[in-house]
Amino acid sequence: MRYQLLGNSGVRVSELCLGAMTFGTNWELGASKEDSKLVFDRFAEAGGNFIDTAVNYTGGQSETILGDFLKADRDHFVVATKYTGNDMNSRELNQGGNSRKSMMYSIEKSLERLQTDYIDLYYLHVWDYTTPLEEILRGADDLVRQGKILYFAISDTPAWVIAEACTRAELMGWTRPVAVQVPYSLAWRDIERETLPMAQHWDLAVCTWAILDGGVLSGKYSHQDGKPRRQSIEVLDERRQKIVDVLNEVAKEVGVSPSQVAINWVRQCPYAQVIPILGARTVDQLKDNLACLEWRLSDEQIQKLSGAVEFVRGYPEDTLIDGRPYLFGSMFDQLDNHHAGSYNTKA
Repeated sequence: MRYQLLGNSGVRVSELCLGAMTFGTNWELGASKEDSKLVFDRFAEAGGNFIDTAVNYTGGQSETILGDFLKADRDHFVVATKYTGNDMNSRELNQGGNSRKSMMYSIEKSLERLQTDYIDLYYLHVWDYTTPLEEILRGADDLVRQGKILYFAISDTPAWVIAEACTRAELMGWTRPVAVQVPYSLAWRDIERETLPMAQHWDLAVCTWAILDGGVLSGKYSHQDGKPRRQSIEVLDERRQKIVDVLNEVAKEVGVSPSQVAINWVRQCPYAQVIPILGARTVDQLKDNLACLEWRLSDEQIQKLSGAVEFVRGYPEDTLIDGRPYLFGSMFDQLDNHHAGSYNTKA
């Protein structure tokens, strides 16, 4: 396992992050505490020190279980959790959302469950389109000054909001985000349009979930002889089937699992600092995922995978960069090394 600085911070994190959303059995996708401990220990043995959870994962079980695992060596780990999530059946409406009230309620819950007096990385979980950004940033800055969180980050939020957050924080002298968390995979490349170039500009780490597209890119939903391998094959539409076919080709060529190929495609993203979040329910799944660190995709393999299905970034990049000879002639040639070379707009 190698290590890197987390965005524009000085904290060192492992190149892979362990997602703890599967810790606990309150949700169907969860694992028992015993199985979760095996996964946690294997990740730590491999050198992983970056763990991700949220106040609402598995109804609070995730943080509680993780807290028991961490207490033997709390300071070794970089622990990320999130606020915003709430039980939609709850009548306590202000215990969810992005407000300062929700933030202060949630941080105390997370600290108690995780059995710690500080959170390394605290995320706004989901943008609520309601709370003023100034309220959020000032609340996060207060938590940093109180020592309850060390760094602030933003998850599942439009790029323009995150860019404004960085700008306002710098102008006001408040703590500014160091990372974003977003979905990213061969099947879900939307963030290449705005979020990745925004993150690169602001030096934000990009922590990515859904890297296997809900398990589809592991190959377990593949068709065989025109018939589905699993009953829930409705997730495998024609577009995804093309991606899975190419994944299987590359996996066979390298001699690894399709999951490792899919993870390395994300891990080797050239557009920003990307840290894949692993969501393994069993230690065997985690062992296979960690094996992606033992090899790398070639440029040709990356191009083959990226070209499995068409991906169009659209305006403005297709016009301002791909369309430059038509619109502006040699005007953009001077920018090749500075901009276009660092952010390739071709799929």
